[in-house]
Amino acid sequence: MDWTNETQQARTWFESLRDQICAAFESIERDAGSDASFAYTAWDRETEDGSHGGGGTQGLMKGKVFEKVGVNVSTVSGTFSPQFAAQVNGASEEHPHFTATGISLVAHMRNPHAPNVHMNTRFLTTQKAWFGGGADLNPALPYAEDTEAFHARLRAACAAHNPTYYDRFKQWADEYFFIPHRNVARGVGGIFYDHLECDDDPSFDRNFAFTRDVGEAFLDIYPKLVRGRMDMEWNDAEKLQQLEWRGRYAEFNLVYDRGTLFGLKTGGNIDAILMSLPPEAVWS
Repeated sequence: MDWTNETQQARTWFESLRDQICAAFESIERDAGSDASFAYTAWDRETEDGSHGGGGTQGLMKGKVFEKVGVNVSTVSGTFSPQFAAQVNGASEEHPHFTATGISLVAHMRNPHAPNVHMNTRFLTTQKAWFGGGADLNPALPYAEDTEAFHARLRAACAAHNPTYYDRFKQWADEYFFIPHRNVARGVGGIFYDHLECDDDPSFDRNFAFTRDVGEAFLDIYPKLVRGRMDMEWNDAEKLQQLEWRGRYAEFNLVYDRGTLFGLKTGGNIDAILMSLPPEAVWS
């Protein structure tokens, strides 16, 4: 099946979601008395044979509330290396071709009481086609009520599509966003899903609708959590706890994160791939 039209539909949505999220974050900065805004940098990908392989746009903002937040969108195509193709759903040495479109977001907050967050959703095609993504909250100083609100909103998004989704995807997030060498979770969880396969138009429409609802759930709940914590006072000990937590976050993203590996293995933009790294961290 030719997934060109579906890839374009997904791309259009991811870019629209990017615009909505960036506007919401800039509104938070304005309400905090900051004029910070996103700077956008476009990039192009060159394929292995020198032809154009798509590209994307890196959005980056450094403000009073968001110490560093990146919101990236990309749509790329090409061929996997034989070694990497064997690790990707529906790809092989004989069929290494792929397309991928998606949005990826990581926010590192200035106030250690305001929760950091990660979110991404994507649509990939090889010999198969599927959606994946999710969102997870990563506070340096967790608040039970924030954790519950975040999970409740994702639970509602899942329940609208499949009664098994939330429990399955929450467990997947708990298992995936874990730092084995530290024996600690990266944060307080969320949902993570992959390989929601599309065999025909109805399955594409169904999985695309769910993926849109995940993005809208994130857009609904996360700015509320930031606004609830961004004006809290903090002390040196709390700031140090945040910086040490950021070190753990960096370790996970550089050692275990599949998105980082995918970007590096497919010739993505290095700055956009590594935008998830915190602006400052410490290791004690």
